[in-house]
Amino acid sequence: MAWRVAARAMLSMTQHIERVLGTLSSGSAAARSRLAASWHRSFRAHGLDPAHRREVRQVTGKELRDRRDAQGAFLEVAAPQMDSLFGLIGRSGCGVLLTDAEGVVLELRCADGDAQVFRDWGLRPGADWSEAAEGTNGIGTCLAENRQVTIHRDQHFLARNIGMSCMDAPIHGPDGALIAALDVSSARADQTEAFNGLIAAMVAQTARQIEADAFRAAYAGRRIVVAGEAGQTEPAALLAVDDDDLIVGATRGARRAYGLPLGGALSPVPAGDILGREGAARGFERAERAAVMRALARAGGNVSEAARALGVGRATLYRRMARLEIAQGDEGSEDLSRN
Repeated sequence: MAWRVAARAMLSMTQHIERVLGTLSSGSAAARSRLAASWHRSFRAHGLDPAHRREVRQVTGKELRDRRDAQGAFLEVAAPQMDSLFGLIGRSGCGVLLTDAEGVVLELRCADGDAQVFRDWGLRPGADWSEAAEGTNGIGTCLAENRQVTIHRDQHFLARNIGMSCMDAPIHGPDGALIAALDVSSARADQTEAFNGLIAAMVAQTARQIEADAFRAAYAGRRIVVAGEAGQTEPAALLAVDDDDLIVGATRGARRAYGLPLGGALSPVPAGDILGREGAARGFERAERAAVMRALARAGGNVSEAARALGVGRATLYRRMARLEIAQGDEGSEDLSRN
């Protein structure tokens, strides 16, 4: 019986290799399909052979420690969200992995009973799942293309990986740069593409929450303004504003919305300059007005108390109220009924 299973697996791998090679020989496949384009990168740019069966490359213990140390603060922020995601999908035979921007696995959550399976597949801390090392795969292709991907079974480039399904989403740091990939992988034979779709949505949502948590942690003490709602694949647009009303930080979603550089440190931008723009900027203004109104309501209309709650001076709050056309009554009070 065992030899029959092995024979079927070998046949499947042979058919996969033939399919990949056929796609690579097509001059137009890469232009028509993102998957084919990734297969072409795996073969032409990285020199990989779909039939190669070498083990997954593993970095040294010291290199893994160094990589984890470099991401220490980020890993602390990400850990609770990884735990929560694993709590939802762990019993289905799935594992949750977090990599750095180069595709090296830093963290793994899997059930004790599945640990050996994941080790056998090379899904373990220190494993290099970059596209350059493993060809088309969830982690590597997600990072190479900086987008959410699902690589299901025979969509992998290497034939030895076609038993897996991988759902991934990129994670961008507080400066907008790509810093990690969040992955859920499974080697279950009965894993369906429909089930993959459900998991992919959870992976995307968790990745966006990690981004938001990391941004808030990086700008602790600054006022965080939510200027846009998160979608399935796009994060909320978060802006960090200092006491001088300067925007000093922005998530990747906010950078896209306001035409700011997508990665790197921001030069402080006056909030008024952003508010003067059309389109998405109006969402920022609505969010700021709502934040001021909530603070005033909690303070019972007392402007001084509301200013303390917002972490700004009373004069600064009065200027913002005037700009946002929030009516003010006597000093220290706010006529909320007019808004």
